[in-house]
Formats: sequence, C-alpha cells, structure tokens
Amino acid sequence: MSNGCPLPHAEEERLQLGHGTGGLLTGELLDTLLLPALGAVPPGPLEDAALLPGDYELVLSTDGFVVNPLFFPGGDIGSLSVHGTVNDLAMRGALPVALALTVIAEEGMPLAELRTVLQSVGKAARGCAVAVITGDTKVVERGAVDRLFLTTTGVGRRIPGLTPSAAHARPGDAVLLSGPIGLHGTAVLSTREGLGFETAIASDSRPLHRLVHALGPLGAGLHTLRDPTRGGLAATLNEIARDSRVGVEVDEQAIPVPEPVAAACDLLGLDPLAVANEGCLVAFVAPHQADAALAAMRSTHEGASAVVVGRAVAGPAGRVVMRTRMGARRVIEMPRGEQLPRIC
Repeated sequence: MSNGCPLPHAEEERLQLGHGTGGLLTGELLDTLLLPALGAVPPGPLEDAALLPGDYELVLSTDGFVVNPLFFPGGDIGSLSVHGTVNDLAMRGALPVALALTVIAEEGMPLAELRTVLQSVGKAARGCAVAVITGDTKVVERGAVDRLFLTTTGVGRRIPGLTPSAAHARPGDAVLLSGPIGLHGTAVLSTREGLGFETAIASDSRPLHRLVHALGPLGAGLHTLRDPTRGGLAATLNEIARDSRVGVEVDEQAIPVPEPVAAACDLLGLDPLAVANEGCLVAFVAPHQADAALAAMRSTHEGASAVVVGRAVAGPAGRVVMRTRMGARRVIEMPRGEQLPRIC
C-alpha cells in the first residue's frame, strides 16, 4: 500500500450560463471550442448574419429563443423569435425573404398555450411581410426543456448599396442610437421574478428592417449596424470598437434610459448599458451624413426617438469610454456574462 500523496484531482471544465449570454465568456467559448470544432473559422468579425458563399446579396441568420417567461409585457417568445431573426438580417442591410421555424416543446405543455405562441409567430411574420416556409417540430419528455424553445432561421436580400459590418466603423463616425435602452431585459426580469415593474415597463421587441430600409439612401456612408441584444449597449459598442479597431466615445446624458428602467436597475444593482434590448439599433455613420441618417431614422415609427450618442475616434483601439453626467470619463468594459439570463 502506497503512503504517497494522491494525485491532485483536476476539476473538469463545465458550461456556465454566462457562456451563452453574449459577453466575454461567449467569446471564449466560440474561440476555444465551437469554431475550432467546426473546422472553419470565418475571416473577419462574427456578424449577426452571414453572407451566403457565391451570392453576397443573400444573407442567412439563425437564432434560438429560450426566454423565460414565455409571455411578458410587450411580447412573447413567438413574436420575439420572428423579430430577432428579422433584425439580425437587417443588421447586415438585408430585408427578410423567408423564415424557417423549429419548435421544441415539453410533454405536458397545454396546447392552448402552444397555439397562442404559434399564432403570435404567424402574426409577427405577417407584420414583417415574410412567410414561414418550412420547419420542424419535436416533443421531448418532461424536464428535457423548459416548456418551449424556438429556433428561427431567416434568409434575407441585401438592400442595394448597403454593406454594413462590425468591421467598417471609421474614426470620426457619428454613433446613433434609434431609441431608449433597457426595456426588454427589465420587462422580462420583472415578470419572471414578480417585481412589479411590468406595470411601467414593456419590452421594445419589434422588427427593425423598415428602419434600415429608410437608411438605404446613405449607401456606403452607413458603415455599421448592430442591435444591442444580449450584453446590451455595452457589449455592442465593445464588439464594434474591437472589430473595427477604433475607439468609441459616448455621452451618458445623450443615452436615453427611461425613468422606470433606471429605477429598476438602481434597485437591482444592474447597469442599464448591459441590459438587453430587442427593438433598437446602433448605427455608425460617416460624419457628413450624420444629419441625414438622424432625419431618416426619425421619419420612421421605430426610430422616432433616435439620437446621436457619441463618435468613433482613432484610439485607443477597442476601448469604449463614456463621459459621465459629472464630467468624468468611465471605461465601458465588455460584460463577462449576462446580468439577466434567459432574456431571449
């Protein structure tokens, strides 16, 4: 019998909720596991949607929706699945052509509830003038999923002249935000936890392709589009700064945070810049076209509250800095994980 010390036990790495929430942990998972395993690391930044090889006018995007609860003020998992995929296509300058839907439902789910969700999918698709043309349905045993998961895949066609990319921002660009932030994440959290804020806060879930279409006349002057979903505005600005190798400066006073959202975040210790949104976008626009872009946004219902919140600068590359209301400068870091899991 050996009296030697036992070998140390190496703790096995395990998946965390933060790996799927759009921050630093998601990036680590993509770089170290997912992309190497697939054997094809795409050149350039990871965008919300991909250009199809051989036909760069067609755009493809897919997304899984696992939001909890299924229904929340301003939307539900059905409409969210359509809006989220349509918006991912729009961020590459594309209008939706067709959708596919996968339904994974838990045994025992009330059929009336499933019918309501699917009717919401249909209504949202009709509202975007796009058809759900194919899909799949699976029913799994109790406990295998949390009631219902949806996966939506979309194909879009790019608006002529638009080539937005997370890598196309340039020093001097104006940074525009199409509307207030923090509504979706706080609405979902309040409903899930019964916090009572849902009487004053509703999700901003809505399609943004018509807003992007209004920006079409800017052509090559529209450098970058992103919708700040998981990780919020903080993650989105950091991704653009990193991928375009620019610095970003924003003004806290210019960023629209609704009072109920600010109150909820203050009470819960959340940063509204890192709270998810589902109905606003960030645009980096050539400085000489900033006024035209703002006017185009404000001409639409979705962009009626658009504002200029900052600008891109030459450096330090990859850094996002906010000028606070007190006149200080605060570095806005990439969130490590998501403050609010299961919000999309």
